Amino acid sequence: MSQYLSIAVELTAGLVILFIVTKAQGKTQFSQITPFDFISALILGELLGNAVYDREVNLFHILFAVIVWGVIIYTVELLTQKFAKARKFLEGEPNIAILKGHIKYEALKKAKLDINQLQCLIRQQGYFSIQEVEYAIIETNGLVSVLPKSAFETPKKADFNMSSEQPELPINIILDGEVIYHNLEENGIEEEWLKKQLSKQNISRYKDVLFAEWVPNKSLYVMGYEKGKQ
Repeated sequence: MSQYLSIAVELTAGLVILFIVTKAQGKTQFSQITPFDFISALILGELLGNAVYDREVNLFHILFAVIVWGVIIYTVELLTQKFAKARKFLEGEPNIAILKGHIKYEALKKAKLDINQLQCLIRQQGYFSIQEVEYAIIETNGLVSVLPKSAFETPKKADFNMSSEQPELPINIILDGEVIYHNLEENGIEEEWLKKQLSKQNISRYKDVLFAEWVPNKSLYVMGYEKGKQ
């Protein structure tokens, strides 16, 4: 009887600790699972599972192991928030699978996807033909984000015989106070232009910008840090 009670206590304590650790790591554990998050979840589950059925392991061993692992994961999450290079290495980066209506096979190969899998992911976004898609981006969590061609937007302009405009993909210019220079080069944007656009919004330093996005033929969209945060 005491053995069953011990298992019940260990499972309950493990559940509470796992819940606290998961909540501390943020909502990515629930919805936006990256490869690193997946490994984290597996390890936490293994720690608890092995500990419950190993008689040489007591409740304090479980608590110690889960807390140490939680601290490690929390530290890694902080690193990915503070340093863009660490974020790219640990979480990966989005890949454009369809660019201006054309499939990029190298991106599919890199993501280990075939055409059928891409079609399946696109259908999950409500588009049943690749011909309807202008841009498709494979996100770090394995899902695909879709920007449809103008004629297939909701509501579909084709249904109303409205003139169609060429959709444009928004370009990240600044993330977490750092300029994405290769995006500037690929889109022929001069850094002087960027500085002037920021100056119009009374911003003189890149590090004051949390996020800046540019869409061709539109003004630069800039979001600064909240007051008191850098």
